[in-house]
Amino acid sequence: MRTDIYEHFKPEERPFVDRAWEWVVNAGDYHEVKLSDFLDPRQSFILQSLVNRHPDVALRLDGGYDGAERRRGLIAPDYRDLDAEPMGIKVLSVTSEDQRLATLQHGDYLGAILGLGLKREKIGDIHVREDGCHIIVAEEIAPFISMNLHQVHRVSVMTDILNLDSLKTTEAELEPLDLTVASLRLDGIAGDVFRLSRSKVLIPIKAGRCRVNWRTEEDPSKLLKAGDIVALQGFGRFKVLESEGMTKKGRLRVKIGKFV
Repeated sequence: MRTDIYEHFKPEERPFVDRAWEWVVNAGDYHEVKLSDFLDPRQSFILQSLVNRHPDVALRLDGGYDGAERRRGLIAPDYRDLDAEPMGIKVLSVTSEDQRLATLQHGDYLGAILGLGLKREKIGDIHVREDGCHIIVAEEIAPFISMNLHQVHRVSVMTDILNLDSLKTTEAELEPLDLTVASLRLDGIAGDVFRLSRSKVLIPIKAGRCRVNWRTEEDPSKLLKAGDIVALQGFGRFKVLESEGMTKKGRLRVKIGKFV
């Protein structure tokens, strides 16, 4: 059964596939209930695929609000009413009297939290506003962050733990970029977006530090399409918004949204 499952996923996804399949089997065969950490969209897709293979297992994915990117999974026997189950999610509100708070970005908040020694899997979506930030976190680590997070990128901050009904969401902000490229190759577009030479952009891609739609992508020649989200570790993320046809010189016009 395991090798049959592996066929559908990349080799580097196998450790997560193994863990997720164990959750599914334990729920279906031994009536266990498992609440996962926050999963990215690719992991959520894998987990849903595996749950679909077992007739006696149900899954609820919840990131604290409709449209959440990162979600916790509740895997349980199918006779349980999952809508009534707690998902263990809290909101960490970060505020400051320092006016520089308005200049802080997503990466500043995430870096400050990970700097406390926490894993990314314990953190959900991050909603940055000019007057502060609402960070969705696993309930079990909320008190630890609240006690220990005193600074974000040299700005002194205060924290508060809130319930989900107090969450203020924000739309991800995209900085528009108009590119003209020879092709829709990953290395070419990523190089232009992050202003890296071809030789420099190849290093993180070939080292497995690039993800396209949350899947590791090591092929620099992969062709991108509208809707693709590319993350290059250490440099940031962008979304291919649309391909807008050819220039007179035969190059492609592409509209990119760079996450800020």
